[in-house]
Amino acid sequence: MKTAFGFILILCFTREVFASNSLIDLKIRKEALEKSKVKSSKKDANLEQEIRDSFFDPDYDYSQFTGRVTDRDDTNSLVKVISENGNIKFFRSGDPLRFKLANQETNYCRGFVRSVEKNYFVLYVQDITKCWAKNEYFRRGSLLVFDAKTLAARVRDASTYRIVLLKRRRDFFKQLNDVNHFVWSYEQQKMKVAAEYDEKITKLRQAKQKALDMLITKKQDSINLQQELGIRLDQLDKDIEFYRIDKDDPKIDRWHLDHDLGKPVAKRPNPNFFAR
Repeated sequence: MKTAFGFILILCFTREVFASNSLIDLKIRKEALEKSKVKSSKKDANLEQEIRDSFFDPDYDYSQFTGRVTDRDDTNSLVKVISENGNIKFFRSGDPLRFKLANQETNYCRGFVRSVEKNYFVLYVQDITKCWAKNEYFRRGSLLVFDAKTLAARVRDASTYRIVLLKRRRDFFKQLNDVNHFVWSYEQQKMKVAAEYDEKITKLRQAKQKALDMLITKKQDSINLQQELGIRLDQLDKDIEFYRIDKDDPKIDRWHLDHDLGKPVAKRPNPNFFAR
């Protein structure tokens, strides 16, 4: 008896612990859901600002930028340049450009981009003498002014594409927010769906009970009708038998009929016939 009572106490205590844990878990889910909503709203608010940052200004010349020579080969054909212009990341191998020394009235040299890395790119120069004296030393650290029409077109395309990417990210965040909302509100939705189906089950059970009650009532009415119909059928059988029409055609006492037909019989019945 004591063991059973102790088991009941342990069971009650376990239920209380599980119930408290469920309440704590539900509270954590609600807090996470609210945080995800706040983050999503902040992302939507910052989208317009990010789009404005991506705006391509047609009045600004994106083809002009500066850079410094960090390294070169002995023939001055390959030149490595560092630039603070972040748009140089849009260069591709083989892109043409022109350059000259800053603050000097010299012609532009023609070159081609050979490779690109973060904040650096390598140039292949066809003829350095067009912007640099043949016998002068081409110093490392020289400031160069670049003109790259291809880069301006790439910047314009990149600005448009970045707006597309920002809107796509917004859509992904919205989709993620919907997924988070479903995940964190799963218990509430589960209870809601269960309640809806419980209501349908209750209505179905009520309809079932009502149909069964109607069947019971119909059965009782049928039994009463069965008895009434049996009584009426018995009465009808009696009436039918009573109103049966009988044809007068005697089979034993027919001496007068045979006499009328000329049969060889006596005109009066033999008295001894009835005495047998």
